[in-house]
Amino acid sequence: MNDLFQGAQMQEEHVEPRRERREHRRAREARRRQRRRRSLIVLSIAVVLVAALSLWAFPKVRDAIADRPTTAAEDFPGPGQGEVEVVIPSGASGAEIGSILQEAGVVASQRAFTGAFGENVNASRIQPGTYTLLKEMAAADAVVALLDPANKAEVTITVPEGFHADQVYERIANVAQIPIEEVQAAAADPAAIGLPPEAGGEPEGWLAAATYSFQPSDDAVSILSTMIEQTVSRLDERGVPADQRQAVLTKASIVEREVNLPEYYGHVARVIENRLTDDGEVNGRLQMDSTVLYGLGKVGGVPTQADLDQDTPYNTYLHPGLPPTAIGAPGAAAIDAVLEPPAGDWLYFATVNLDTGETKFAATLEEHNANVAELRRWMQENPQSDG
Repeated sequence: MNDLFQGAQMQEEHVEPRRERREHRRAREARRRQRRRRSLIVLSIAVVLVAALSLWAFPKVRDAIADRPTTAAEDFPGPGQGEVEVVIPSGASGAEIGSILQEAGVVASQRAFTGAFGENVNASRIQPGTYTLLKEMAAADAVVALLDPANKAEVTITVPEGFHADQVYERIANVAQIPIEEVQAAAADPAAIGLPPEAGGEPEGWLAAATYSFQPSDDAVSILSTMIEQTVSRLDERGVPADQRQAVLTKASIVEREVNLPEYYGHVARVIENRLTDDGEVNGRLQMDSTVLYGLGKVGGVPTQADLDQDTPYNTYLHPGLPPTAIGAPGAAAIDAVLEPPAGDWLYFATVNLDTGETKFAATLEEHNANVAELRRWMQENPQSDG
């Protein structure tokens, strides 16, 4: 009996925990259902709010887009009109160029230009500089225009071999449209134009013969400085010591003025060296017509006896050694000839045909006189070419 009672009691004790667990599960499920209902309510409210906000904001956004200037997003149809100069700086990106062109009125928007820039495979080749472009161009046309060298608004100045400094100043004034007085004032300031000390303050011979490209905004100081830098660069490339620069330029300028054909440059350079060291025939006198004429302010031709008799520092018939300065702008070939003249014993030379430039060289005065006589005969036969 006792065992039966105890068994029943144990059965009831097992049943009670199961009942409690079921009730706990029901309670948890009820709470989950309640949370889901609350979440659905919150989500529904959010959806309603978003929808309401969208309905309210859409007209305002639409109106803002409609009121935005069309040029900010659109491209000009082209081809354009009028002219404007723009300066593209070195290293400018497509976006930077687009901003410059938009501000100048060349393109409708930076965005239109950058798009066209990205589509043109050659766009990265656009060079810095000043360009003359049309206003209101299609962005793609603007990219093409910047790739065309013909649109670069550059000032091209050519200094021919043999040009005197005064001739260079006049060319700068005429081509760059700078008053000649400004050019001359710049040339008179050695420090401003970077003239080396060995030049003695005289730019003659230091304005390198070459063709240069300048910006329209470049002034006389900048232009002359560039020409002098070119000369210094040429001399440095050839290893000319600073204390020999002036002598090399002076000799090369004489070579440049004495003969027209580069095939004779080396021979004339050798004559100069031989005469400077000679203590018999010419006693160190160069006896160059070109220096005599330079001292008299003349260009080209043959000096008269009256010219030869005039005593100037550049009359190398009267004064031994090199003249005080160079007498023109030597080219690279003349400089090379001075630095490496061929071997020879020539002391004299004469151009016997002023049309062809044929020149003959001699080691003795007798040979030279024969060559001079040939020149005189040619001049008599060709009076129209005299001088």
